Amino acid sequence: MIRSLIPLMFLVSVVCAPLAAGEDLVPLALELPKPVFIGTPKAAPSGVRLDKNRKGPRKPYMVEKGLSNLAFEKPVTASDKEPIIGEIKQITDGDKEGASGSYVEFGPGLQWAQVDLGAAQEIHVIMFWFYHGDPRIYQDVIVQVAEDADFITGVKTIFNNDFDNSAGMGVGNDFEFFEVNEGQLVDAKKANDGKPVKARYVRIFSKGSTADEMNRFTEIEVWGRKPK
Repeated sequence: MIRSLIPLMFLVSVVCAPLAAGEDLVPLALELPKPVFIGTPKAAPSGVRLDKNRKGPRKPYMVEKGLSNLAFEKPVTASDKEPIIGEIKQITDGDKEGASGSYVEFGPGLQWAQVDLGAAQEIHVIMFWFYHGDPRIYQDVIVQVAEDADFITGVKTIFNNDFDNSAGMGVGNDFEFFEVNEGQLVDAKKANDGKPVKARYVRIFSKGSTADEMNRFTEIEVWGRKPK
């Protein structure tokens, strides 16, 4: 069921990467899109699980040196073969803006977009943006990686905020978040005992938002490098 939302601005929830002893870290080289709206934080809609410890803009996220966006202009497939708005390939074209021509709109229900990295890669961080023209909350957001395109071999869930299992893929413990220009950052190492995840395919699910039942994907970035 779609929850009501009073327009407001609230920043996404992340946890800073831990500094390992002796590890040479640098800020993740993100290029953020322009913010589309401004506003005063207000109480979240009822039934939403937000990280109450998150205050203010996201701090620079520290990662190992030498990472790059492996997903840029890589092939994308999706559960909805004929988007209502846009083309599926836009999801890795580098355009993360909140404008109407920057997102791809899929139909209602549980939908996913999937990036093929071309070969198994060492994945450290996954960034993604849904439509962020207003501060809506996308529901049942799940991020998985796998070795094969059908998600049968080497499947690993590295983010899941479906707290009531309404997507039928298991109960998630991650927080929900308001979609803003910062996007959502998922630390793959945190979900894999501190080690990068090795996978070829990345799949991200959503099931509507607090605004309506449609699913609007803007961009997916996969930060990592070839396995050592």
